[in-house]
Amino acid sequence: MMQASRVGRRRLTWLVGLSLAGTLFTATVVLVGAWTRLVDAGLGCPDWPGCYGALLVPDAASALMHSPDTPLEAAKAWMEMLHRYLATSLGLLVIVVLLLGWSLRHRRDYPWGLSLALLVMILLQGAFGAFTVTLKLWPQVVTLHLLGGLGVMVLFLWLHLRLRRVAMGAARSVPVRRWSPLWGLVLGLLLLQLALGGWTSSNYAGLACQGIPACNGQWWPAVDWSEGFNLGQTVGPNYLHGQLHAEARTAIHLAHRLGALALGLGLLALAIRYRREPALRPWLGLLVGVYGVQLGLGIANVLLWLPLWLALLHTAGAAGLVAAATLASWHWRISTAPVGGSRHVTTEEWGHV
Repeated sequence: MMQASRVGRRRLTWLVGLSLAGTLFTATVVLVGAWTRLVDAGLGCPDWPGCYGALLVPDAASALMHSPDTPLEAAKAWMEMLHRYLATSLGLLVIVVLLLGWSLRHRRDYPWGLSLALLVMILLQGAFGAFTVTLKLWPQVVTLHLLGGLGVMVLFLWLHLRLRRVAMGAARSVPVRRWSPLWGLVLGLLLLQLALGGWTSSNYAGLACQGIPACNGQWWPAVDWSEGFNLGQTVGPNYLHGQLHAEARTAIHLAHRLGALALGLGLLALAIRYRREPALRPWLGLLVGVYGVQLGLGIANVLLWLPLWLALLHTAGAAGLVAAATLASWHWRISTAPVGGSRHVTTEEWGHV
């Protein structure tokens, strides 16, 4: 029994470290994917999972024999394959976490359901990655692929926080607060803004509005909302560099700006609401601070005409904002609520935190 207990503790220690590594690795994969898109390498390999039918980028002659209509651009093909190799490695890491946790799955405080959710999410990400290529950068799939990558990062981070609590033996009696409408609103606005950012990128609308705060010299320029947010775009065309006309792209860009404003107001309301809770203030301060940096990066991207390095930093800012929101949400859930607003939960209930 003691030997089994020691093995369990060692496994928990490994899982705590691996889940943190998974969080950081996922952020890296998201950024490599963003760079792949920014340098127009998303279709560097016209097939999936191989590249011109091979596991490694072939020479030009072999590529021509495989896909005569798609000449090989070696640099872009290698960039695309690097992203795939890293994504595959991330999937293997998820499997390792699942296997290490197998013997602990019957413990009441072990987050086995969360581990399974992580596996499902990484499988969905693999499917989105395939469809990104086979559907030729269809904006709907590209946006979902970005959201899925950030979702994997959130699950890894939440799993890390849960596992750390289990390893410290603190998961049996913790003050837990139910989700409040304000938190639900702010997290909903964050998800919406991330989706708008992905939609802006996948439709190449980042420069549709020139100037800040006005757009193309007008406070309310000509826009085409119905076309800009037509989720039934035709499958078949190559969406590299986008298919929408200028007014549709302007609508997308303007919506992204309005979403940023709404999210900022929501975060401000959250910070004011919980300003008197010392345990929560640092995390909300981090969240608001990361939002401010991300807002500055967005403005700089417009003013400097979207340089590649700055666009990549904007994606990194989005990942940082998601991580900060996850940490703030976690500490709000487990921090002591005002008198009358907290309760202790059993081990079984902890599984829903």
